[in-house]
Amino acid sequence: MNKLINYKTLAVLVVLLVGSFTFDASAHCEIPCGIYGDEMRFDMIEENCQTVEKSMAKIIQLKMMDVKSDQLVRWVNNKEIHSNNIQNIITQYFMFQRVQPVMSDDYEDMEAYRNKLVLLHKILVQAMKCKQTTKISHVKKIRELLYSFKMVYFNE
Repeated sequence: MNKLINYKTLAVLVVLLVGSFTFDASAHCEIPCGIYGDEMRFDMIEENCQTVEKSMAKIIQLKMMDVKSDQLVRWVNNKEIHSNNIQNIITQYFMFQRVQPVMSDDYEDMEAYRNKLVLLHKILVQAMKCKQTTKISHVKKIRELLYSFKMVYFNE
């Protein structure tokens, strides 16, 4: 009887443990729903750029004032979060869903596809550099690359 109770207890614990896991579904769906907000994604990247830029300015200001407080940590974390947001939108939305691989051997189609991937990769690298430094030039570079990508993306 004791073994039976232990097995039941173990089974209940396993069910509770497995049931307690949640999965993060922060990206737009990957089940091709067909609902896309391309302009909105460009606006979201720009908004994240503004936040990263403001965070960098605040970090620089607090360092110059030699402030040792939680505020500095909060601005650094904020910069990281919004840099990650840029990377997530680029990968989860554009690279995974919107920029489709070219299936033909057409040179112009392949070149356009490569150009989009190169621009997206460069944005990802600049977002990574935003995490590593407080150089606002990286945010400016993201904006330049984003503008170039937008021109290529919508001129299909």
